[in-house]
Amino acid sequence: MFPLLAVQLLFSSLCANPSQTCPSSCFCYDSSNLVECRGQALLSVPHQLPHSTWMLDLRHNNFTRLDSASFQALWSLRILLLSDNQIEVLSPKSFRSLGFLERLDLSNNLISNLPLDFSRGLGSLRELRVPSNRLSVLTYESLRHLESLEKLDLSRNFLSFVEQGAFRGLSRLRHLHLQSNLLDAVRGGYFFMLQNLELLDLSDNNVSSIAVESFTSLHSLRLLALSGNQLSHLKFKTFLNLQTSSTHIQVSGNPWVCDCDLQRVFGKITSVRHLHIDDYDNLTCAGPPQLSGAALVSVDNQLCVAETATVLVITITVLVTVIAAIVMAERNRKKSQEKNWNEPDGPFETQDK
Repeated sequence: MFPLLAVQLLFSSLCANPSQTCPSSCFCYDSSNLVECRGQALLSVPHQLPHSTWMLDLRHNNFTRLDSASFQALWSLRILLLSDNQIEVLSPKSFRSLGFLERLDLSNNLISNLPLDFSRGLGSLRELRVPSNRLSVLTYESLRHLESLEKLDLSRNFLSFVEQGAFRGLSRLRHLHLQSNLLDAVRGGYFFMLQNLELLDLSDNNVSSIAVESFTSLHSLRLLALSGNQLSHLKFKTFLNLQTSSTHIQVSGNPWVCDCDLQRVFGKITSVRHLHIDDYDNLTCAGPPQLSGAALVSVDNQLCVAETATVLVITITVLVTVIAAIVMAERNRKKSQEKNWNEPDGPFETQDK
């Protein structure tokens, strides 16, 4: 995960020397200020950790909660690895003293919510990983102090609700992973102020609708992943609002209703120079019934032909009906005139006597 860190661990392991303040369950590498307590079946964060610790590896233990004093006095900490534990509870002020922390990994735990003060004190954090947990709700307060954050991974959770503007304080964010959650819509304001965002992964959710203004602020977006959702139609304006230099879009694995409207939208998207649909050849029709299972690319040229033919038939039918009505009206008018000419003059007839 962290190549530089792996190299440092490799070299520092050659000169491992547990210091006087190093907990018995850990290895402390004095030359690099790395502390490794990985896979020790620990139930809580060890006490008496060296104050100069730069990286703390607590992966693969049995923590169920993090208390407010868990990382007290670790002012030099830059990387904190807590993945693959059983953490359910993050107590208030859990990370308050870690003002210089840059990377925090909480993946593969049992966390169901981020406390409102979760981000307080984490103003230097650049990467936050919380995938494979049990988060269902995301609020603005939980993330508001992460002004230096560049990478945020919330994938493989149970997120069904994201508060409007939850990410608005993350102006430096470049990568946002929300794949494999339970989101059913992308609403306007979700990604407001994320002008530096380059990657947005919304794949494998339940998204069936996208607000037209959803991506308006994403001026740096390079990859938009929407595959594996419940999209059946799209609005062209949603993507026209992506004012970027180049954006790749992924939309396969959705139940597309293959009709003329869909063909026109995709046609317009591909005609925009900076928009690229990477997986168009893999799109499959879910409807109408006669096209179910068909590859969109194999029928897209025919989708508007049927509609055009229908319109043409209706137009011709209306035209023929109008012409027939005009002809009948003209015929009736002529018959009426002939009848008037053939009628006798009546009482004005002259008599020869």
